[in-house]
Amino acid sequence: RVPDLQPAGFELVGGRLLPGESGARAQFMYQNAAGDRVTLYLGAVADQGMQAETAFRYLDDGSAAPTFYWVSGGFGYALTGKLSRTALLELAHRVHGQV
Repeated sequence: RVPDLQPAGFELVGGRLLPGESGARAQFMYQNAAGDRVTLYLGAVADQGMQAETAFRYLDDGSAAPTFYWVSGGFGYALTGKLSRTALLELAHRVHGQV
């Protein structure tokens, strides 16, 4: 089921299945009324050693939009968007609570 971010003001605007090294991946794009977009990318983690649950990790090295990523239930997730760290973390918590 696709995570619902409407309570946080983000509406699903599209999604697609993508190829991955170990199987299909999914990508969903959301947008709020101000035109801010976030993308959720997810897929099964094939490497047994990498399937352990992880805490949210934050990446903002300036080369791309800020991202929170984590592993849960054998799947890897990455939520990316040009939002404040606090706003992006709130959305990551919403996604995590639904998957």
